[in-house]
Amino acid sequence: MDNTENKKIRKGSSDKRAKIIVAARELFLSDGFDRSSVDAVATKAGVSKRTVYDYYGDKQNLLLAVVEESSSAVLDMIEQGISDHLLEFEDLEQALILFCEQIVASANGSSDYKALIRLVMVEAANLPDSFFERLDNATEEGIIRRFTAFGQNGLLDVIDPKMAAKHFAALTFLLVFNQPGKIGILEEEQTKRIITEGVRVFLCAYAPQRKS
Repeated sequence: MDNTENKKIRKGSSDKRAKIIVAARELFLSDGFDRSSVDAVATKAGVSKRTVYDYYGDKQNLLLAVVEESSSAVLDMIEQGISDHLLEFEDLEQALILFCEQIVASANGSSDYKALIRLVMVEAANLPDSFFERLDNATEEGIIRRFTAFGQNGLLDVIDPKMAAKHFAALTFLLVFNQPGKIGILEEEQTKRIITEGVRVFLCAYAPQRKS
């Protein structure tokens, strides 16, 4: 954050840092960022107020650390989906469908994902624009790498892998996440239909054209 650039922030012990992050996330989610004090975070984490300031600089920097911690777990989830389904497969359409289904299932069961979404929605004004740009780029990075490889292997016709990744996400798992209400067991067939049709639309646009 700009107002903490000149402050000396200690690395500190990983155990204390983890306790501060957990305490801050719980308080920001339950009480909101504005109503959560550094004193309350320190008390909940079992550390001194000075330690919180030494490790994170100020409360706004702490919020950024909380959302970055949650987003890191979400990125790991995406990388796991890529590893499980998009490295080795026999059918690209089925591989893309399974990848998206795993992303949705993992997100629905992830406290990190739910915390990230709630904090980003409620506390967007307290987060720098650079955070959202970094998150978007990091989320797309693994998919872009695979689409670039698919283009080189002739599985996809992609001039711009980054734009292809945006189109793919918008047609599949992001479309599921943006549905009204919660996607759960009762909506499993609806989720599968959205993903399957989205993947097919994507492949209609990006699959190599067959020569007649």
